[in-house]
Amino acid sequence: MHVNLPFRPFRSFLPVLCVVLFLCIAHPSDAQSPATKVTVHLDPQKTEIHWTLHSTLHTVNGTFRLKGGVMTFDPATGAAQGEFLVDVKTGESDDKTRDEKMQNEVLESEKYPEAFFHPLKISGVLKQDVGTQNVTVSGTFNIHGADHPLTLPLAVQIHGSDATATTHFIIPYVAWGMKDESKLMLRVDKEVNVEIVAHGSVEGISQGR
Repeated sequence: MHVNLPFRPFRSFLPVLCVVLFLCIAHPSDAQSPATKVTVHLDPQKTEIHWTLHSTLHTVNGTFRLKGGVMTFDPATGAAQGEFLVDVKTGESDDKTRDEKMQNEVLESEKYPEAFFHPLKISGVLKQDVGTQNVTVSGTFNIHGADHPLTLPLAVQIHGSDATATTHFIIPYVAWGMKDESKLMLRVDKEVNVEIVAHGSVEGISQGR
């Protein structure tokens, strides 16, 4: 019957439409694919860790050395994982007697030879070649055998695959279970100021606009 002719093109197209819909469900388009994760590797030879401790007599300045560091995060959610490892036994202030006391009595580095930060969340956007970018990384910092929540404010610069980040934070070492070195005539701060200038490489960062 001629009345059915207008519907024949649709009937012939129906199987093709079903196949297309199936492919869209089974294989989402690239626009719907999750963003590529970003990976950051720190260079222990180029990364600097400085610390400062104030007292009534003088201010002590010293350093630690980074043992290794890597972080991977999802730009879409900020979820991060990885580890930044510090060799506690490398802590020094250019005074052998004072450093031995710090290592043996305060840090107890024979028992706790490493400190490490495990990132969990990065807040902010990072791109290539757009100048200084400010982000925060939240996670868990372990020192002297105990975990402590810590959020690091970072000023980051990325040029190609090269990355530099600076941060500053405070370690309340006495509150965290380490020995107070204050004496009758010598008052020592119960907090240590830490500054880090980290250098490394980054993979997966989007080009700035």
